[in-house]
Order: sequence, then structure tokens, then C-alpha cells
Amino acid sequence: MVVKYRLRLHLLTLAMLCGFGLLVYRLWSLQIDRHEEFVNKVPEARQQRARIPGVRGEIKDRNGVVLATNKAGFEVQVNLRDVYDEYVRQCKIKKMDIPTVDFEFLDRGLPRKREEADIVTMFQELIVSRLNEMGLAAEFNAEQDLRVHYRSFGGAIPWVYRDNLTFAELSHFAEHNLALPGVTVAARGSRVYPLGSLACHLMGYVRMPDDQRVSPEERKGWDYYVPDEYGGAGVEKSFDSHLRGKPGVRVMQLNERGRPVGEVSYEEPRKGDDVYLTLDARIQFIAERALIDGKIGRGSVVVVSPQNGEVLAMASVPNYDPNRFIPSIKQADWNELLGNHTVPLLNRSIRSFVPGSTYKVPIALAGCLAKIQGHHFNCSGSVTYGTKAMQCWIQRQSGGSHGSLGLSDALMRSCNCFFYQYGNTAGIDNITRVGKMLGLGERTGIELEEDDGGILPNPDWLRQASPRERWSNGHTANVSIGQGSVLASPLQMACVTAAVASGKSWKPHLLKKVMEGDHPVFEKQPEMRADLAQHFPAKDLETVRNGMWKVVNAQGGTARAARIEGVEVAGKTGTAQNRRRDERNVPVEDNHTLFISFAPYVNAKYAVCILVQGGKSGGGCAAPVAQRVLEQSLALDNGYEIKPEPVEEVKGNFNKIDMVSYGDTPNLLAALAAQEDGDTGTESERESTDTSPRGRQIPAPSIKREADTAGRAAVKNAAEVPKAVPVRRAGIFGRRSADQPSQPSEQPAQGGGLLRRFFRQ
Repeated sequence: MVVKYRLRLHLLTLAMLCGFGLLVYRLWSLQIDRHEEFVNKVPEARQQRARIPGVRGEIKDRNGVVLATNKAGFEVQVNLRDVYDEYVRQCKIKKMDIPTVDFEFLDRGLPRKREEADIVTMFQELIVSRLNEMGLAAEFNAEQDLRVHYRSFGGAIPWVYRDNLTFAELSHFAEHNLALPGVTVAARGSRVYPLGSLACHLMGYVRMPDDQRVSPEERKGWDYYVPDEYGGAGVEKSFDSHLRGKPGVRVMQLNERGRPVGEVSYEEPRKGDDVYLTLDARIQFIAERALIDGKIGRGSVVVVSPQNGEVLAMASVPNYDPNRFIPSIKQADWNELLGNHTVPLLNRSIRSFVPGSTYKVPIALAGCLAKIQGHHFNCSGSVTYGTKAMQCWIQRQSGGSHGSLGLSDALMRSCNCFFYQYGNTAGIDNITRVGKMLGLGERTGIELEEDDGGILPNPDWLRQASPRERWSNGHTANVSIGQGSVLASPLQMACVTAAVASGKSWKPHLLKKVMEGDHPVFEKQPEMRADLAQHFPAKDLETVRNGMWKVVNAQGGTARAARIEGVEVAGKTGTAQNRRRDERNVPVEDNHTLFISFAPYVNAKYAVCILVQGGKSGGGCAAPVAQRVLEQSLALDNGYEIKPEPVEEVKGNFNKIDMVSYGDTPNLLAALAAQEDGDTGTESERESTDTSPRGRQIPAPSIKREADTAGRAAVKNAAEVPKAVPVRRAGIFGRRSADQPSQPSEQPAQGGGLLRRFFRQ
């Protein structure tokens, strides 16, 4: 009996041991032997590393007036790879086929076709359908934007579905975005230009993050890469390396479904450096108002410091509001700007034009170099070179002549016949040499990509431009009065004036300094092109200055409208005959009137160049503008106060201008000058350089593509977005007082703090 029970006990023990053995074997097989197999089958939690772009630095004038800053903006970003993964997961559950489309492409010049996932259909069914229910769906470009973006970058770089969200939309998105695969609402510092069109051609604009600029090496190591905005034109582009912020890093914990469940770490992005320009916003405002109040449809004002070459103002009309380009400009608005025949996108201050008689100032210096500044030449009404009689303006106007003149009086009366002979006696080599000292015929070196070097014609230039033509005295005569093939920008002529005023030829520059917070990073040092004292005796320079003084102050001067009570102003008028093509492509007259000046006469503080297109004369159209700019700018040192305000857009026109006067101070001298100043150079077939071809040298901005058929068809916003009241508490926008409205679109983005607070909420 005992033996019988003992046998059963042994059998039970053996059975239990075998059972435990099988269990251990099974556990070993599942957990150790087949570990990798099951790991690959079950999605596990992972981390996502995202690049957070930094906020751009501010652009300020020399006194700290903000010209470009940032505001807090919000955009809807979509990780298209997450959308694809979620759609595939649902297809497996529902046992559906994944939608595909055929993609045609060129492979080594040969057309090919391949099948790819239809990301548009996936996005419409997963995301847009849900957004329709919330009333948040927006039309989009399916083919050129969404499909091309996914084909190029997958999920490495998010696709921006919507930007510039309103507060109500932001609130509604924040409530539901976690239920939408791959959709996040991201904070971004967006550019804003608080003074509107003021200095728009200088400022330029920024472009939206460009996926094509991001190389695979830069994206390597990132799960989520958000590129930076970058400068597209103007100083935004020139100083982009200083202005661009330093990116931050955000690491998120994802669950087994790939949804974020918490933040692992966050490295805050840093704001870019602030750039201080040499510009004085007060003088810039004065210059722009002088053009606008003078009803000038096309023109320019440049103000330069004779002491160091700093550009204090650079205004150009017509203009545009750079805020229209943020975050991207509508295609219709861009087409309107490009189609405008007055070319509002063109910076006329650095575009070359025929300078006319203002060019007689460097010619006067060339004669000093040749030691003929004391010579007299006779004006009988015309001078013949070869078989062509080249007239003086006085003969064409009244049939008269100027008689025998010295250099100062020739400048005062702007006698063409004098300068035909004076320039030929000085010689084209001396003219070229002086031109190089003053920066003519080459780029000025200013920190703007569109800077136009103009043309300083000489035998070497002619051999390249027209190999079969030989240089002659007639060519030199044309150069001597700033006609023919001569081209110079208002900036170049302002620098010529500054050099005569101070005796030093400086390279113009816009950068004053770069600051990281309160710490200087870089300070720009003036760069001298030539010291005129090393080439010209003081009395020779004074001879040229005296001639410019007579232009404004003597009885027979052509710029009496530039006089300022209590201030000695010196200058030189110029009117260049030009033609332009109208909308029917018919040549029509389009004179360019100019005036260069400096003041005060002793220890000059400002050198100015004024360009008025479509004007009758330099004395009647450009000189009054200079008087306005110089008078108000000089008054700033005597207690005159002016606060820069936002400047409106000037549309531009082709109206002919007989004279310029201002309603508060009618200029009778301008009317007199408009009647008497016949300084129009010689007959010319030259066509204006600013209208053909339109859009030349104008960088393309970020253009918001119109929605296509596929992007419109899926959007059915039946629901209305509920009205939301901003929460007055510390958070996304920081602590505010109870009586201050909290508007995210109006708050400046200060570095990464805004982004960090948003992501942590």
C-alpha cells in the first residue's frame, strides 16, 4: 500500500517537473531565442528629435529705431510620414488597398514612370475630413505643394498646411490636434516691418523656409526638421548670417502608436544678432515724405555723410509694403507688382541712369588733374567734331551763346560747349582716372546685391562693347556732359558730391554695427577709396566747390530753388534727355532731372543726390526736393523734432512734372528755374534703364500658390469656428495686465522663450 502511494507520488513529481520544464523552455524560446522576432512585430515607444528654428534678430537704425522686428505667429505643420503610417495601419485593419498614383519623371533624359503612394488622398481622408467637421479646413495646392513636398522629404521636414492662424483657430486647433495624426500647431516668430514702406527697398524681405535649401547632411540626425526663414532681398539678405537665429532642440517621448506623450528635453533656440544700420530713420522719413508730398511718381533721394561714407537715407518711389511678403505674398499681388510699368520693386537709388550735367563735376576734377583748371574756353553755341555740330543748351533754347568762360562760371551756367572742349583737353585717360577715384563705372561696394556699377565710357570699354567702333573726340565730348553711354546711379553721384565736399572719397556703406544683446559683435569701419588732397591742391578743389556754390547762390545759377536761409548750399543741376517705351511699345520722351548738393558749404554734414523722372529741369524739379531734405535734416540739430511714422505705398506714374513745390512753402524760385533752366544736354536716343526689361535684378519672394482643383474639392467648411476669448494669464504670450488685450499676432517674439512656453503647455 505504501509502495503504491509512493509510486503515484513519484509519477506526480515527474509530471510536475516535466510541466515546469516545458514552461521554462517555452519562456526561453519566446523571450530569448525569438526575442528579435517579436520586437520587430510589436511597435515600441521611441523618442523624436526635433529642430526648432531661432527667431531672427532685429534691424534698427543708427539711433535704435526698430525697422524690422518679429511677432508671434502660429502655423499648422503636418508630418506627412505620420499621415502615411496611420493610413497604412488602418488599411491593414480594414483589409483595404493602399491608394497609389503614377508619377512620371525623367531619368537621364528618358521619360520614366513609377507608382507611389497617393499622399493627397490619404491627407484628404484622414485630416481634411476631420478639419471639415471642425470648420478649420483650408484650401491648398495638392499637386505642387503637398505631393512634391512628400516626394522630396517624406516626414523629415514638416509641410506647412496653414499659417497666420487667428486666436480662435489656434484655440480650436489646440483642442483637437492630438487626435489628428502628424498634425501639430507650432509657434514661429514672424517678421514685421512696423514703419510700413519706409526704406522698403533697403530692407528687402524674408522668404519662408525653403526645403530645397536644406541638404541631406543638414537633415541627418533629425526626426523633425523645421528650416529657418532667410533673407530674400535687401539688407535682410545681405546680413542674413548675422540676423538668423540659432536653432534649438526638442526631444519628445512617443508611445507605441507614435503619439507624443511627454517632453524628454528641450534646448531653447536663441535669437539672432541685431543689426544696426547707418540709416537715420528721421532723415529717411524726411526724404520719403519729400518725394510723396512733391507728388513725384518716379524718383530717388540719397543722403550720404561726407565724413565717412555712411548712407543716412536712401528713398525710392514707387515703393511697396514689405509686410505683404510675410509669410508669403499672394500670386495675384506678386503679378500686380511685376506688371506695374513704373516698377515699384526697383531700387532707383542704386540703379544707373544717364547723369546729365551733374557729371560735369568729376569732369571738372579731371581738368584739375591735367592742370587746365585755369583755362578759358569760348561758347559760340556749338562745337563741331568730325561732321557733327554738338550744341550747347542755350543755343537750342534761345539761339544764344555763353561766350568765354572759366571753370567756376561754366559749372554755374552748365555750359556744354565749355565742357566739350575742357573734357577733350583734359583727355579721356584723366577722366577715367578721376572716375576710378570717385567710384564711377564700378560697383560702389554698398552691402546690397542689386548695386549697379554704371558705365564710365573709355577706349577700353568701347573695344569690348563695340569692337568695330573707334574712340573719337566726339565720344569724349559726350562723356564730358554726362550723355551718350554714360551711366551712374544716384548713390554714385551722392558719393561724388561727398568727395568734393570733404576732399575724401569714401566707399558708401549701410552697416553700422552688429549687437548680441548689449555686447558688440562687429563694428563697421569706414573705407576710403581715395584722398583727393594727394592728387589735387586745395585751391583746385575750392575752384570746383566755388562753381557748385554759384549754381545755387549766384544770380545766373540754375539751382536757386535749393537755397536755404542762413545756410550756404552748393550743388549742380542736370537734365538728361531719355526715351521710354509706353504700353503700346511706342518711344516717348522721359527726361531724367537730377540735382547733387552738399551743405553747409564749410564742414559739410550732408551730401545729397535727387532724381526726378519725367521732370522738365533739374533746377525746377530736383533742386526743390533737395532744399526740403537738407533744410529739415539740418534743423534736427537745432531742436527740430520729427518722429518716423509708417509710410504708405506709392503707386507711381508717368506724369510729366514742370516743377516741384510744397503746399506749406510755395517755391517761387522753382517756378523761375523751371522756366529758365534749359540744361538738357544734347539730343539723345537713349532709352530709360528702369522700364526694360521689367523685373530685372528683382529676387523672387516666397509666393503662396493658389489652391488647385484637388485642394479645393475636399474642403467643406460647414461648421463655424467658435469665438474664443484670449486667456489673460502667463503662458504663450507672457504675463499681461488685466486691461491689455492679449493678441498673439501683435506680440514680438523674443527668442525661444515663446516657443518653449507653447510647447510645454
